Amino acid sequence: MAVKRIGQVIGIKPEDIQEYENLHANAWPSIIKIIKQANISNYSIFRYQNLLFAYLEYTGANYEADMAKLAAEPEMQRWWKITDQMQWQVPEAKVNEWWHVINENFHVD
Repeated sequence: MAVKRIGQVIGIKPEDIQEYENLHANAWPSIIKIIKQANISNYSIFRYQNLLFAYLEYTGANYEADMAKLAAEPEMQRWWKITDQMQWQVPEAKVNEWWHVINENFHVD
């Protein structure tokens, strides 16, 4: 099974850092379930100052379809309604891209 490794970056508003980190420290079980059902594993979010960096591995057969299904979940939409207001797009973000996907430059298994 091929693994698609994805890195993403987005900004976090300084006044929302604590709430964002608390929310993720106690992520809703329904959100974890939706993520796993979308064939996402090894998912982490790191913070450096006012930037968030996400890393995930996708093991499914149709990334676009799985991400569309994830995005259509009402519970995920509710989660994003809370978290999106805490974030800001980096200038490099493309059209229809909230978290900006960044290139992988090096990998070792």
